[in-house]
Amino acid sequence: FTTTLKDAGIRISMDGRGRWMDNVFIERLWRSLKYECVFLNAFETGSEARNGIGSWIAYYNERRPHSTFGGRTPDEVYATAEMTERLAA
Repeated sequence: FTTTLKDAGIRISMDGRGRWMDNVFIERLWRSLKYECVFLNAFETGSEARNGIGSWIAYYNERRPHSTFGGRTPDEVYATAEMTERLAA
């Protein structure tokens, strides 16, 4: 698996030692998704789950303030970084 990634020029973020830091950010996202969306809704079909989770992800990225970003949303942080990059070019 790792050889395939390396051959494709993909940098692997895990260091192979199984440190908790390797997955901390995605694990936090999954926890938030489960506790704020999945466990609170009784999705009866795959379509309902897809729509509900999609709505939650849009909320998470577009409207939910994040303390890590000083109360800004991920979209706001991304837009600021993108603008800074354009101005620097």
